[in-house]
Amino acid sequence: MEQVLARLRAAAEATRLRLLAICAECELTVSEITQIIGQSQPRVSRHLKLLCEAGLLVRFREGTWVFYRTPHSGPGADLVQPVLALLPADDEILSLDRARLDQVKAQREKIATEYFRANAKDWDQIRSLHIDEAVVEQALLDAVGDLSGGRILDIGTGTGRILELLGRNAEEGVGVDMSREMLAVARARLQRADLSNCLVRQADMYQLPYPGGMFDVVTLHQVLHFAEKPDAAIAEAARVLAPGGRLVVVDFAPHDREELREEHAHRRLGFEDSSISTWFRACELVFDNVINLPGKPLTVRIWTAHAATQAATQTPDKNTDRAAE
Repeated sequence: MEQVLARLRAAAEATRLRLLAICAECELTVSEITQIIGQSQPRVSRHLKLLCEAGLLVRFREGTWVFYRTPHSGPGADLVQPVLALLPADDEILSLDRARLDQVKAQREKIATEYFRANAKDWDQIRSLHIDEAVVEQALLDAVGDLSGGRILDIGTGTGRILELLGRNAEEGVGVDMSREMLAVARARLQRADLSNCLVRQADMYQLPYPGGMFDVVTLHQVLHFAEKPDAAIAEAARVLAPGGRLVVVDFAPHDREELREEHAHRRLGFEDSSISTWFRACELVFDNVINLPGKPLTVRIWTAHAATQAATQTPDKNTDRAAE
């Protein structure tokens, strides 16, 4: 009861209600929040601290920036959602906050668009070498299967396209990438798609900031060929898979396009099926399937595996064995 009262007290203040309302829309930095609500940074920071301590906001760091947003699940989310539903839609102050929030979103979109335009030539050049992306995406959707109620993690999310593709049917989606510029592009994409159940984080694919067994589906889409240690990346992806969860790797079959190594920083020129299956087995994943999508000249492959269920990994009980006999 004390925890519930603490959360209610934290929410029961005009400025903090405004903060909850805007942070329910998207992830925001302190400077963006001060721009929206028009209060000083020290005052805003004090309110944010109280809301975080009460579990009504979550805080995460990305380089020198710190972002805030309302939680997707847990006791804090259970309280925030009905409280926000009580706020009047025609409130003058909240309406002004929403207008300023739209300005912040528009500025983000502009930055992301400029970055993407500056780098689009590289992506377009690589896409022209393999099968149409729409075919790859449909094959990926088929490989992943039903995501209803599931949690997904897209490692090396880049522009956020895979998160956008899969996130609509998931309970929660997370994309991680080391590039802040790419995360800005991904946030703008998710914002346009109105996917409030999805978020992105800055993280190293070799040291994911998540506990084991957290995700039902993990994807590595066109990421492994950049990896210095692809086996370690797969092992870390396997670590965060829930029992029965699925790992999906999309990358190139072996090829000889050396210019991709020289001009686009590809560390590996594709992967043999045997290498991928060996790495799957090394982290106790069960190999499921490989889908071949031939292109000119690059062939895209989709390798899938799943984590064993807890029942399958347990030693059978002797009495159960006798009953089965």
